[in-house]
Amino acid sequence: MNIFVIIPVFNEEKNIKAVIKDVKNEVPDSNIVVVDDCSNDNTIRVAKNQGIIVLKHIINRGQGAALQTGNKYAIQKKADIIVHFDGDGQHIAKDIKNIIQPIIDGEADIVLGSRFLSIKDRVPMTKKFFILKPALFFNFIFTGLRLSDAHNGLRAMSKKATLKIEITQDKMAHNTEIISKIKKNKLKYKEIPVNIVYNEYGQNFFDGLKIIKDLFAKKIL
Repeated sequence: MNIFVIIPVFNEEKNIKAVIKDVKNEVPDSNIVVVDDCSNDNTIRVAKNQGIIVLKHIINRGQGAALQTGNKYAIQKKADIIVHFDGDGQHIAKDIKNIIQPIIDGEADIVLGSRFLSIKDRVPMTKKFFILKPALFFNFIFTGLRLSDAHNGLRAMSKKATLKIEITQDKMAHNTEIISKIKKNKLKYKEIPVNIVYNEYGQNFFDGLKIIKDLFAKKIL
């Protein structure tokens, strides 16, 4: 299996070296793709020094756009499985082997990581009940898929799923768009537990409202 890991980044010069080092333990350097979304710090220089593939947007478009750029590159390089992995240090590379296994075994076309299935659920209470849980409700209403974690950026997609799920939502609404297209294309999906390391930053309630606005603006739902 030819496995590629796509890491979208924006101003992550403090985190990206450690993230890449972690991912190198799971896949070859040539299969690690950092997509820099026009950072204005030293992210791209730090990433290039790690000996992996670095792609760059000439304007800042958003995480969804960076993931689609990475997907297209990986497909051109004949990827069998594509993993989406955040560049801020919240994901743990050891989870990669678990998240790709259902695809290798033919059980799923796409595998979604869930922090709520993990026995080490360390989600901050305010984030859990005021952001993530409401997001689950809205995603179910919008997509019809009942998931335990709707906005986890750690996922694995088969080549089949990647070709059927073109990400058109440039910003954070891409998470819901992906879920919506899983159902639309009748793809086999599975959730598995993953661990998350929480930073002091992240989405808030008003970011959630922006996501909903973006979804309706592009008539994804």
